Amino acid sequence: MTQIEHATQRRISPEMTTVAAAEPRTAEEIRDDIGAGRTVILKSGLHDCVPVGIGTGLSIKINANIGTSNYNTDPEMEIRKLQASIHYGADAVMDLSTGGDIRAMRKKVLAESRVPVGTVPIYEAIVRQPDVSKITEDDFLESVRTHIDDGVDFITVHCGVTRRCIPLLEKRIMGVVSRGGSFLIKWMLHHGKESPLFTRYDEILAMAKRHDVTLSLGDGLRPGCLADATDAAQIEELKLLGELARRAREAGVQVMIEGPGHVPLHMIEENIRLQKQYCDGAPFYVLGPLVTDCSPGYDHLSGAIGGALAAWYGADFLCYLTPMEHLGLPDVQHVIDGVIASKIAAHAADVARGIPGARNRDDDMSRARSNLDWDSMYRLAFNPERARNMRSGTHHDDAETCTMCGDFCSAKINRECRERYRQ
Repeated sequence: MTQIEHATQRRISPEMTTVAAAEPRTAEEIRDDIGAGRTVILKSGLHDCVPVGIGTGLSIKINANIGTSNYNTDPEMEIRKLQASIHYGADAVMDLSTGGDIRAMRKKVLAESRVPVGTVPIYEAIVRQPDVSKITEDDFLESVRTHIDDGVDFITVHCGVTRRCIPLLEKRIMGVVSRGGSFLIKWMLHHGKESPLFTRYDEILAMAKRHDVTLSLGDGLRPGCLADATDAAQIEELKLLGELARRAREAGVQVMIEGPGHVPLHMIEENIRLQKQYCDGAPFYVLGPLVTDCSPGYDHLSGAIGGALAAWYGADFLCYLTPMEHLGLPDVQHVIDGVIASKIAAHAADVARGIPGARNRDDDMSRARSNLDWDSMYRLAFNPERARNMRSGTHHDDAETCTMCGDFCSAKINRECRERYRQ
């Protein structure tokens, strides 16, 4: 029985109870939001992981992407990235492998991860048969089936990329930047047929329902630059994703919607509003969004700026970006930097949204700073190791103050003043 089926029968599942214990909402509220399509719980019946709730009134979650490529097929490196992602606070990971033994990599990630794991099945179909003339509709569907049967908790499927969207792309600067979306368009143009992810959507729903795998309806036409943001192609796909989301819920399948991409700061609110409007409040999973196109090496910061605003306006799930976005495959440190940047964005939004308890960490940090309690400051930091190492690198002997203020440390002066007041 899927979470939606539990919800529509007014039952509270064990997963709802687990999620409620970690969130500022009751199991009954979570059940009702799942039934209404405003919340999902990522947890396949085949994967031994802690279920994660995403949606209305819940804390903002973040995802970290890992995976091999043709240039790096070392599975152990990706497992180190997985471990680093989880250690620094990723709520879910996606294995986007396109090189080496993809299925073996996926199974290894699933075995190692106690957070939900997502994948993009179309990647495997493409890698197995990169010749667009030879790949069949069944090849696409078989990849979806394989990923679900292997135990992934959510899958990205680009079911909204259809033939009617293609003419709307002509005015774009960047065209289609989604790997899955671009290949589907190439396949449709070559075969003169509609996308099988759209025409055979009911089959995908049946497969997902079997193990309660959440569909993440992919934004294959997401804007890849500021100039293409909120254009006709993006909105056309978004409207179709709303229709597909309704069909999924009617079939008892959980669904969330993926969003852009590259979006100017002033368009972020509009993008969130349109998604919630067209998709009936379904959880929104955004990549960034990046608020500038010219930040190579710092795209994790550009994405965190956009992510904080997106979450404030109503996005529910942030996909991280690393400093290597648009440049190459990230290493472990790049992954850590990306996770921390997204954690900061999510936390800032939770504080602004008034999520109960979200600001406790900030208040505890402020008290630690006021008391010059460095050990507590390190413990409360998003990256304790980095904070400790940076301070120790100053070669400062004073255990109380830092090398920036020294004897003029305001916290030290304030403490001296408080002691005088008490006398």
